[in-house]
This record gives sequence, structure tokens and C-alpha cells, in this order.
Amino acid sequence: MNTIQQKLKAFEQLLTIMDELRAGCPWDQEQTLESLRHLTIEEMYELSDAILDKDYPAIKGELGDLMLHLVFYSKIASETNQFDIKDVLDAINKKLIHRHPHIYSDVKVTGAGEVKNNWEKLKLKEGKTSVLEGVPSSLPPLVKAYRMQEKVKGVGFEWKAPEQVWDKVLEELNELKYEVDNKSEISKVEDEFGDLLFTLVNYARYIGVNPEDALERTNRKFIRRFQYIETESARDGKTVGKMSLEEMDHYWNEAKKLE
Repeated sequence: MNTIQQKLKAFEQLLTIMDELRAGCPWDQEQTLESLRHLTIEEMYELSDAILDKDYPAIKGELGDLMLHLVFYSKIASETNQFDIKDVLDAINKKLIHRHPHIYSDVKVTGAGEVKNNWEKLKLKEGKTSVLEGVPSSLPPLVKAYRMQEKVKGVGFEWKAPEQVWDKVLEELNELKYEVDNKSEISKVEDEFGDLLFTLVNYARYIGVNPEDALERTNRKFIRRFQYIETESARDGKTVGKMSLEEMDHYWNEAKKLE
């Protein structure tokens, strides 16, 4: 493995390259915090795909792209004397030390769960008025639900057992069915559907499943199986749009067996 000195040298080279690009490259000179924002979001999704694929060379590459963005934001901010990369690193170092008193002080913890709970309580002591302040409003709804539930758990707002959450799932399912069966206004149906999804996300958390990862794996599985229907039916001289559901089901089940 690389030594600390080698890692610092590599990081120093990135900082130097960033300075040179900002000084001499027309594209890099035009960038702003706002123009980089959507590119950073895209890079995060590319990293997510690489992680789900367990593609380590791709993960390494995407992490490099993100590292560049972090340095880029800091460089832009330094040009108006807002902050620079040292300020960014100093701030995260200070935060990590403060929020890990079980490492840097005499606080004792029994496991990872207690560490997370202490983290949320320390954030409140730092001046935040709500444990939900740290949840970005622009997060995708499924991720946002998961993060909110994690955060309120840190201050004790939590069911005691998975069975209780499952009972709530069934309750929400019945409420949704009632509104659908009674042909209620779509807003009421939507409310109940949202409640059901929110509770399912909560149940996933209790059984150790990340709902975002689980749904994405199902999406990918669906793509694989449906594309199998398309390719294999074409080999048999058939067209998907002209096949019966029973015919397509035959290929679908073949795809499942192959997995």
C-alpha cells in the first residue's frame, strides 16, 4: 500500500493540476459551483452503478472523478475568498473528532447503533433545531424516507421490533385497498399509497435491507428478463408487441431458470 507521503504527493499533484486547468483551460475557467452541480450528481449515480456491479476499476475511476469535483468546488470558492481546500479538510477533521468522543474522548459505546445515535444527539447540541435538518430536500423520495427514519431513530423515535412495523405495513395496505375499492379521490389513494411505501421503507430498515439497493436490483433483474424475452422471441421469429402475455410468460420463466 502507498505510504502517507505518497498519498499526500498524489493529492498535491491533483491540486496543482486543478490550478493549471483553472488558469489555462477555457472549459475549466467557465465552470461555477452551479454548473458543476448537475455533473456531480451524475458522477454520484455512476459511482452507485459501479458499486452495485462490484466493478472495482470503475469504482476507483468514479471516486477519482468525485475527488476532482471536491477540489474543483474548493478552488472556485477560494477565488472569492470564501474557503479553500484546507478549510474544507479542517472542517471535516474537526467534525469527525467532535462526533467520535468514543475515540477521541472518554465516552464508551457498545456498538455501531449507539455511535449513530450519539451522532444525531451531538448534532442537536451543535445548534441544529431538528434532527431532520440534515436531510436534503432534493433527495429522491425513497432515499429521503430512509434517511429521515434513520435520523429520528437516533433520538429514540423508533418501533421496538420488526413485527410491529410489519403490522403497520398490513394496516397501511388495508387502508390503501379500502380507498381503491371505494373509488376514492385519487389524492386519497395517493396518500395511502405513500403511507404504504413509507412504512415498507421502514420495515426494510428493520430487517437490514436498503430499499434503494433492493429496488435497483429488481429493476436490473426486470431489464435482464424482459430483454431475454425480446432476444429469444426474435430468434423464434416472434415480435414482442404481437405476442400474448402467456407467450411472453414462457420466455420470462426461461429467463428466471437461467438465473
